[in-house]
Order: sequence, then structure tokens, then C-alpha cells
Amino acid sequence: MDVDIRLDLITSVGEEIVTREDLKSLLETKTKPVAYDGFEPSGQLHIAQGIMRAINTNKMLKAGVHFKFWVADWFAWMNNKMSGDLEKIKKVGQYQVEVWKACGMKVKDVDFLWASDAMDDKEYWKRTVNIARNNTVQRILRCSQIMGRSEKEAISAAQIFYPCMQASDIFHLKADITNLGMDQRKVNVLAREIGPKLGYWKPVVVSYHMLMGLKKPPEGVTDPVERAIAMKMSKSLPETAIFMMDSPEDVKRKISKAYCPEKHVEENPLMEYMKYIIFESFDEVEITRPEKFGGTVSYTSFDELAEDFREGRLHPMDLKTATAEHVNKLLEPVRKHFSKGKAKELSDFVKKQGTTR
Repeated sequence: MDVDIRLDLITSVGEEIVTREDLKSLLETKTKPVAYDGFEPSGQLHIAQGIMRAINTNKMLKAGVHFKFWVADWFAWMNNKMSGDLEKIKKVGQYQVEVWKACGMKVKDVDFLWASDAMDDKEYWKRTVNIARNNTVQRILRCSQIMGRSEKEAISAAQIFYPCMQASDIFHLKADITNLGMDQRKVNVLAREIGPKLGYWKPVVVSYHMLMGLKKPPEGVTDPVERAIAMKMSKSLPETAIFMMDSPEDVKRKISKAYCPEKHVEENPLMEYMKYIIFESFDEVEITRPEKFGGTVSYTSFDELAEDFREGRLHPMDLKTATAEHVNKLLEPVRKHFSKGKAKELSDFVKKQGTTR
């Protein structure tokens, strides 16, 4: 595949790329660069972690990237997920892989690697300690948002290791590209800075967009990254998140109550779902409405829909109905997959654990 086409594919995944020039150089010199994404097994997945992650991963694979998923079970343990029960965490990790399989991620082309398998590696810990030796506590604390924590929030001594280990993961996995959310930006930039100092490389950072929750955006948060983190879909606010195992009724109920101001395209969660999930999954989006309100209308691009909404030709209620309908179409194969066998056992187990931060 032509380098420019591969570059465009990866660029469509990255809300921010540090740097585009480095990425182009990498694609020109390496036919199969390695990219990684990591996740803490920590309860049910919502659609940003499920469908949107599958979309992004498949694009990276299409661009000729060798993709590795880092199942961060030890990190979830350090972050006190599943009440610190490592065996439960591992089971949740198995469930999450099943979700991606059910929603269309090309899992056969992805390496799923478990952090716990690296914990006996002497070189892993040597590198991690070297990263810690070359950074101050203050710098490491500034990376605490990668754990879903703020700098002002009390963290455990174990959690101090977390950013150093995450930076170390990049070099352990031989990752040329870090493909994580914008909330992971600080630790990825730290890895770019520390890599050459320790004799490693400078990874390219491809940070993907964090899908909004269904609530109204916060006031008074002006920093772009901090604002994105404050607005993102969160498991800790279940009524503002669409989970992969939600029933059709759950999806309709949550979306019907969603923040969706008339004629506002920016910072509108329903417009985000259309842009990042629905138009990435369907060639055409049909919105059914009575003739007196304009009749049924079809769109083949997000820009067309956005223009109609901005001009008031598309009402928020019609947008909500269409969003719920299309999200449910995408979730139906997942519900079917988890209706029987081992998948159902894993789903039942995870549901009993509830949602965690």
C-alpha cells in the first residue's frame, strides 16, 4: 500500500499525532511497524472501548501495522480494580477480548499479550527503574491522569510505579507507535523524551479521540486535554454511558435523555456517535420521521448530516431516535454472542462485578 494512503488511514485514527513527520518517516522505512494499545480489565466495556476501539484497530491493521494489545492485568491490580483480585481481573480480560471478537475487531490479526507474563523479566524491571531514576516524583505524578486520577487525588505507593511501568511497556513490546486515548498523552510524551536517553527509540504517539458521555459538558475547564477527559464516557456514570451489553431499551432510554442542544454540532454527544461510530460502520444513515416534519431522509456522510443539524433542518429528537436505532444494530451481534456458552458465563461474571472506575 502507498505510504500516503497508509499515512491517511492512521491519521484518521489519531486526533493528535506526535509527530506526523516522524510517522511518515517510520512508514517509509519500516514495512510492518508495531503499534500497541493497552487496557485495564475493569468491568463492562462501553461503546467507546468496544465498537470505537475495534474501528480504530481495524484501520491500523489495514494500514499494515502489526498491532499488539497489552492486557494490563497487573496495572488493574495496582489501580485496585476488582477490589485488587488478580484472578477476577484476568477473567474480565478474557471477557473484553470476547467483546472485540463479537463487534468486528480482526482479533486473529492482533497479538493479545498479558502484562503478568512480563513480570518475571529482569530486563523489564531494570528498564522501569531506569525510567524512574531519570524522572522526578512530580513529573510522574503529572502522568497520574493515565490511571483515571487527578494530580490532586491521593494515590497509593503502588500507583507511583504505574506511569514508569507504562512507559517501560512501550519498549518491552518494541512498539514504534503508541495508539492510546488522549488521556494517555502525558506518559507517551514522557516515553518519547526518555527513550533516546536510555538507548531506545522515540515512539510516535497516535492519540485517538475520547468519545463523549451523554451528559452536558463541564463549565470552567479550558485546557483541551483536561476538557476531553472531563467529557469522556465514564463507567462511573452508567446512565451517561452506553455499555456493550445494554439492552435495546437501555440504549433508547439513555439516548432519549442525552444532552443534545438544537443546532449545536460541537460538543454534542449524539453528533460524536454519528461521526466516530455510526458513519464509520454504515455507508448510509437513514432517519425516519413523519412527512409533516420533512419525511424520511438519508445521509451518506457525516458532514451532510452535521450541516442539516446546524441549520435546524434536523431536530434533536430525530437525531436521538436514529442514533439509538443504529447503535442497537451494532450491539445486536454482541448480545447474540454473549447469549450462550463460555461467552455467556464470562458476561454473567462481569455483570455481577458491577461497573468500576
